[in-house]
Amino acid sequence: MVVAVGFSIGLHEVGHLLPAKRFGVRVPQYMIGFGKTVFSFKRGETEYGFKAIPLGGYISMIGMYPPAKNKGDVGATDAPILRKSSTGMFQQMADEARHAAAEQLQPGDDDRLFYKLPVYKRIIIMLGGPVMNLLIGVVMIGIVTVGFGAPAQTTTVSEVYQCVVPLGEESTRDASVNNGCLPTDAPGPAYAAGLRPGDTITTFDGAPVGDTAWVELTQAIRSHAGTAVPLTYMRDGVEHSTTITPYKTERPMIDANGMAVTDAQGKTQTVDVGFIGMGSSVKNVKGSVTDVLPAVGTQISGVAAVVLDLPARVAQVAKAAFSDEPRDPNGPISVVGVGRIAGEISATDLIGINDKAASLISLIGGLNIALFVFNLIPLLPLDGGHIIGALFESVRRFFAKLFRRPDPGPVDIAKMLPLTYVVAVAMMLMGAVLIYADIVKPVNLFG
Repeated sequence: MVVAVGFSIGLHEVGHLLPAKRFGVRVPQYMIGFGKTVFSFKRGETEYGFKAIPLGGYISMIGMYPPAKNKGDVGATDAPILRKSSTGMFQQMADEARHAAAEQLQPGDDDRLFYKLPVYKRIIIMLGGPVMNLLIGVVMIGIVTVGFGAPAQTTTVSEVYQCVVPLGEESTRDASVNNGCLPTDAPGPAYAAGLRPGDTITTFDGAPVGDTAWVELTQAIRSHAGTAVPLTYMRDGVEHSTTITPYKTERPMIDANGMAVTDAQGKTQTVDVGFIGMGSSVKNVKGSVTDVLPAVGTQISGVAAVVLDLPARVAQVAKAAFSDEPRDPNGPISVVGVGRIAGEISATDLIGINDKAASLISLIGGLNIALFVFNLIPLLPLDGGHIIGALFESVRRFFAKLFRRPDPGPVDIAKMLPLTYVVAVAMMLMGAVLIYADIVKPVNLFG
């Protein structure tokens, strides 16, 4: 997983590097990690290397910051001129950034500056990194979907309950005593109808049931509370018929994907529905190439939902890390957490080697999808912040041309450095919280 994370970061930066060089921008450095340089070599005009803290990477491009405008000029000058007087700390920060950038300039760099590129070329360069992560994610998820298959609930019965235990009492029952049933419990409809583990349901209420149509079957059962329904099932190659009457009881509300629905406070919503008391067997079902992009889209939407609520979710993780509260297994994790999950998958004896390989490949795919979404957040220093800046510049120049006003020049992102530092510090703090939580209270897949 360490190697996979390194390659993901490295290829992200390659996604920036290749279009930058293609468009003629001089790139002095391509580095994996931050801090002190551990190893590097120079090829052409670019130094390639690794740094001591492997928590990211970067390429340095000449001309990221446009020069300050001369007094009275509308557009930026061609030379990196600094103002002689500063209006305050923020202006000093911008000027110092421009000065540091100007020191990197060499003879012949005038036409190789990033800010002088057309807007569309700058967007292509900044999109290159996230798109590379997206491509890695698509390939990894494609390998799992087509090559290994994804776990799917089937209509083969895994367990049958002899009684209907009221919602919320499951954990208080001792299954070793009368199968966890009390005399006051209603009989389990599936058990009473003759269903047993290993049976495969083939029709319900006269409608055929597909092998992996567990969610559809569940919805049909829930909608037939108190109604006697004909049902057929296969046992040892022989089809049997029976009649089953779903028992109306309180159960968690589920969505179209069979997942429990929660309210704004994270509490599971409940509803009175039909229930027959049986479990589903799970097996890997291979998909087709056409299933890959929808699976990627589902992951992107899931990660986006986490990112949109990231500060609150990190606060929940912090609360769990410093208290006895359980940690949300669907919440954000750090690279350390990804590594721990990979180790847990590798070490467990509960799944076979194929499932381990599929899980690790899927984990790599999910990591890259997360990098894709996270880097598109429209805030500096993330790639999305540079893209928004370029788009704003394009809009500003369009309206200046429309109203026959002078060209306003490139957007000076150096002025955004104070906000950039705030975002960077916030990211480091959230990262530190997640790393701490992944050490003291990690997410465990197998208990």
